[in-house]
Amino acid sequence: MSLALQLSVSDWLAFFNHFLSLSLLAVGGAIITAPDINRFLVQEQHWLSQTQFSSSIALAQSAPGPNVLFVAVIGWNVGLNAGAGLGGGWYSVGLSGLGVVLSLLGFMLPSSILTYTTTRWAQRHRDNLGIRAFKLGVSPVVIALLMSTGWLLIASHNQPARDWPLWLLTLFALLLVWRTRIHLLWLIGTGAALGAMGWV
Repeated sequence: MSLALQLSVSDWLAFFNHFLSLSLLAVGGAIITAPDINRFLVQEQHWLSQTQFSSSIALAQSAPGPNVLFVAVIGWNVGLNAGAGLGGGWYSVGLSGLGVVLSLLGFMLPSSILTYTTTRWAQRHRDNLGIRAFKLGVSPVVIALLMSTGWLLIASHNQPARDWPLWLLTLFALLLVWRTRIHLLWLIGTGAALGAMGWV
């Protein structure tokens, strides 16, 4: 279900600017910025519904490719809402394309430039104590941001009596990752199979 929005040029600039600012916070991957994207687009601006937001992430994560795809799907949905949904015809498709371009360009441009320049610099100074300390120090931050994204997606489901198998599966997968050397793709495949069978 799409929302009916009227987005001005300044709204589109704010949309682009938000992704531009989040780009430099995506240490460890784009998905860790999902809580702030949710705060801005769903809770503050009301440009997306919570269902659209969660569905955008689920769809992008199930597709092959980089996890930054969810940014494009979110941009598409904002444009679709601004173009009166699927009934808006080519106007709606054009605004959806604009949403994809603005979200991806805003998200990818600063981080790509920064990554290119800093990795070249860090490679030349890889034995520096500060560089090694930064790499060790940023790891807990990335883990905490990933956990907050997972919590946001779980909280939007909001069916605790029905969700106990998901919690049990999550705990089991966490223990397997922590205590064994099983490749993560096996765990992802098992979770997909359990979901396809309707067990979780």
